[in-house]
Amino acid sequence: MTAAVSAALMGCSPGGGGGGGGASEDTCTNEIKVEDVPIVTYWAWHADSPDTVDAYNESHDDVQICWTNAGQGPDQYTKLSTSLQSGSGAPDIVVIEYDWLSSFIIQDGLVNLSEHGVEEYKDNFTEGAWRDVSSGDSVYGVPTDLGPLGMWYRADIFEQHGIAVPTTWDEYSAAAQQLRDATGGETLIGNFAPNGSGQHYAFLDQAGAVPFDFDSGNQGEIGINVNDEASKKVFEYWLGLVDQGLVGTDEAWTPEFNTKLGTGGYATAVYPAWYNIHIPGFEDADADAQWRAAPVPQWDAANPVHVNWGGSALAVTAQADDPELATRVAAELYEPEDVRQNAVEAGGLFLASPDVIEAEWFQNLEYEFYGGQKVNQDVFVPAALGYEGVTYGPFSQFYYDEQQRLLSEAIAGNLAPSEVADELQKVLESYATEQGFTLK
Repeated sequence: MTAAVSAALMGCSPGGGGGGGGASEDTCTNEIKVEDVPIVTYWAWHADSPDTVDAYNESHDDVQICWTNAGQGPDQYTKLSTSLQSGSGAPDIVVIEYDWLSSFIIQDGLVNLSEHGVEEYKDNFTEGAWRDVSSGDSVYGVPTDLGPLGMWYRADIFEQHGIAVPTTWDEYSAAAQQLRDATGGETLIGNFAPNGSGQHYAFLDQAGAVPFDFDSGNQGEIGINVNDEASKKVFEYWLGLVDQGLVGTDEAWTPEFNTKLGTGGYATAVYPAWYNIHIPGFEDADADAQWRAAPVPQWDAANPVHVNWGGSALAVTAQADDPELATRVAAELYEPEDVRQNAVEAGGLFLASPDVIEAEWFQNLEYEFYGGQKVNQDVFVPAALGYEGVTYGPFSQFYYDEQQRLLSEAIAGNLAPSEVADELQKVLESYATEQGFTLK
């Protein structure tokens, strides 16, 4: 795939470049501690990055990191894509979310880390995270964090109305009806956001759907399967709740959605571990709200499937001055115990390291806002360790945009759930063919 075509797949627009390999000290946000040694440039938006980079630089006299925050998510991706197209300006190491890695692989923008010794670090990460950064026999990132899915819920609302916390999706829909009946619709159990792309992918994975079959070793081919029985089951379930008026349809990350969560308009948020830092910040929230965490409901409680939404990796770009050195820096950046603990407690990361996930200090963390609940131990540790990983497609933005468009049509009553899946299949197949892929 050409860089120009790849940029179109991502929906990127021209933007400013960054401090690429060999950047001078005046391009760094942080302080370079040691002079006259190799400098590895690094783009990251994580809140712990200043502390993490300083700790690395203070403990190394053979290499230094030059860190820049080039924007979060799409803002950074636009800059990265532009730099890759122009042939300069990309950093040595860059944070990329798992579902976006393939979009840069098809630009030939990322280094296969398997060729530079990353396999020796494999056991430092969970099975699911390692699969998320792998494509065929290649590895395109060092896992940083995960987003194991759970269910945040208003314990006070459930208790007030005598509703048991659901453990299955059947129980969830029954609880939704109970809650709507008890409150006259003033409080709904939750929300189905048409733009909830990461959440939807996790729901599909839990039901057994495999939307994409893509291997970087054969980038010209792709398998697309978004209208199978499992996919239709997920859409029929959630759009059925919408049709019955049992869940809302606010777009995620909007003031309307946050307000309803904060003021009791919604009683649950089926969101990952990292959402714990967002809930306390809702404006005008109920002062007596009692939020807790529970495992995500299952289709079959006897055979739970653990899923993930979010998380990121440290990738090495094709413009890296020294790919082997960059790989080593990326793999060892979060190795020190004090750095990991700071990333968790100050940075809000759920690190993809079994050493952290299984650590007593991590499992025993009590969250005051959640009534002192040990949410990691109770919910998110089992989910993270049980997550097996997924395969993402190479045109995430187009897929997400089209899925949102079709779900919005269904919410408006213009499409049946099965038609959403069938139309999405047609649109994605047509788009992939237009972009030069051969369908498997």
